[in-house]
Amino acid sequence: MQMKPDQTQHSVIHARITGTGSYLPGAPVSNDDLRTRGIDTSDEWIVERTGIRARHLASEGVTSSDLALEACRRALEAAGRLADEVDLIVYATSTPDFIFPSSAAILQRKLGIRNGGAAFDVQAVCTGFIYGLTVAEKFIRSGSHKCALVVGAEVFSRILNWEDRGTCVLFGDGAGAVVLEASEQPGILASSLHADGSYSDILSVPGQISQGLVTGSPFLQMDGKAVFKFAVKVLAETAGEVLEAAGMNTLDIDWLIPHQANIRILQATAKKLELSEDKVIVSVDRHGNTSAASVPLALDMAVRDGRIKPGHTLLLEGVGGGFTWGAVLLKF
Repeated sequence: MQMKPDQTQHSVIHARITGTGSYLPGAPVSNDDLRTRGIDTSDEWIVERTGIRARHLASEGVTSSDLALEACRRALEAAGRLADEVDLIVYATSTPDFIFPSSAAILQRKLGIRNGGAAFDVQAVCTGFIYGLTVAEKFIRSGSHKCALVVGAEVFSRILNWEDRGTCVLFGDGAGAVVLEASEQPGILASSLHADGSYSDILSVPGQISQGLVTGSPFLQMDGKAVFKFAVKVLAETAGEVLEAAGMNTLDIDWLIPHQANIRILQATAKKLELSEDKVIVSVDRHGNTSAASVPLALDMAVRDGRIKPGHTLLLEGVGGGFTWGAVLLKF
């Protein structure tokens, strides 16, 4: 049977962000505050190399799901949705509450959701939110789910060696979330995900628990120069992939929201894309590198301060340990 044009149109399911939220624990910890804690560093040294001026650190006993809970509540409020309407939770983190159950399941309990919807964690480090958003979009476009919470939440302060000034000054704790819903209107336009395990040694926490003991190192280690070079290259490439897939170009982008790792990476990426730095959302100065939380944190900040408006075209990008990288192009 031949379908009428309006029937064909309504048979297509899109996935669209309808609400954003974020949460940062405690008061900002400035670069000078780190120095008073005995770290051999200075505000000038950190700002010049990274653009970071402050970060937030979770108090003892506060878990990533505690941060995620607050971010999700704010996202649900912005979307005008109740928690029970959520039938999918995709939770990106490298610092889960436990080995198991998943932080997604714990978050589901804390939100009071009892509808039996799917809930699972995604581990792609700093690309985690991009992975999670892409996965959730596939669920929604398949028709199996209608309302998803996609969250990135980290307590990276728990895996830092506070005697290594080359890494401990870079990271912070926080959470960001979005409500992603089925829609007749296009939302996510294109996505691209990648990984290359041959680069796994340039950014890692090479430890594990065995027989009740930590084997290997429980602290983050990084080859900063190698990460920088790799990140700038793949962020430009994956941006090109999603733009081509959507039949668009950089002139169509209203805002670039990259992973907030280092101001130099953000600037170099914009330059490679021939995109004005005025179109780059920057929040790394306020919260440092929050891994999987950094993109949704920056997104929510720019939504709430009025820069991002309905109808804007956004390019979200992430790159992180694994090595993983990816991008999502969407209409807000």
